Order: sequence, then C-alpha cells, then structure tokens
Amino acid sequence: MNGFRKFAAVVAAAAMIVMPVAAQAFSKDEAEQIRRLDIMLMVTSLRCRTGSDNFQQQYGRFSATHLALLNDAARTLEAGLVRQHGTSGAKRALDKMSVGIANEYGRGHPWLGCGELKRIATDLSQTKNAGDVVLAANELLGPGPQIGGRFAAR
Repeated sequence: MNGFRKFAAVVAAAAMIVMPVAAQAFSKDEAEQIRRLDIMLMVTSLRCRTGSDNFQQQYGRFSATHLALLNDAARTLEAGLVRQHGTSGAKRALDKMSVGIANEYGRGHPWLGCGELKRIATDLSQTKNAGDVVLAANELLGPGPQIGGRFAAR
C-alpha cells in the first residue's frame, strides 16, 4: 500500500503543476478528457516500462511538448471545481479525480497494448497541435476503438 500512496502523491503533484502561459480555451469536458489522456499515458507508460514497448521516454516528450496545454486543462478543471467546492475543496476534488483516473488504468488500457500506446505517445510528442491531443483523447478514452480513428486505428 505504501507504493500506492507514493504513486497517488505523484499523480496529485502532477495535477497541480502550473506555469504562467497564455490560456487555451477549453470546455470542462475537453479539459477533463485532456487530463484523463495525460494520466492514462503516464500510468500505462509505467506499466509498460519493463517490456520491449517501454514508452516512458515518449510519454516524457509528450508531456514536455504539451505542458502548456496540460496546465491549461488542469486550470480549467480546477476553476470549475472551485465554483462547485470552494478553493480547498477543489484541490481535494481534483486529487480524487486524478487518483480515480490513475486507478482506472492501473491494469493497463482496456483495448490498447503497450506497442500501440508507444506509437500513439510518439505521434502525440511530435505534434504541437492542441486539436490532435483533444482528438486523441476522444478516440482513446472511449469504450472501444473508433472505426477510422486517426490515433488508435493504425
């Protein structure tokens, strides 16, 4: 259980990273999808780190490339939660949401393997287009593969 607490603390800290940048306009749903995508990739990259399809480096590049986008999404989520729960309640709610997402992907992605996730993380690390990240989130976080999907259908 100690390992889980440490992991939960890392997820919570990652949720709070904030850098001053020009804000991207996201809906609450888009912001949550972006946050879910980031956590899914982080958790699955940790899960896949011991195999031939280790993609921690690709996830790191994705995260660095899209840091402003990820921070904007976190701020959008937090702002909505502040309106619902107040300042201190918002931080707890965001932490709870982040840990819940991490737990959801703790056993891996429901329909993508490490090799596919590595390719997707590589693709996302090479684009600077925020629309690609939103599209990937919508395709990859659904109940199953989308026919004709750009990211998961290769």
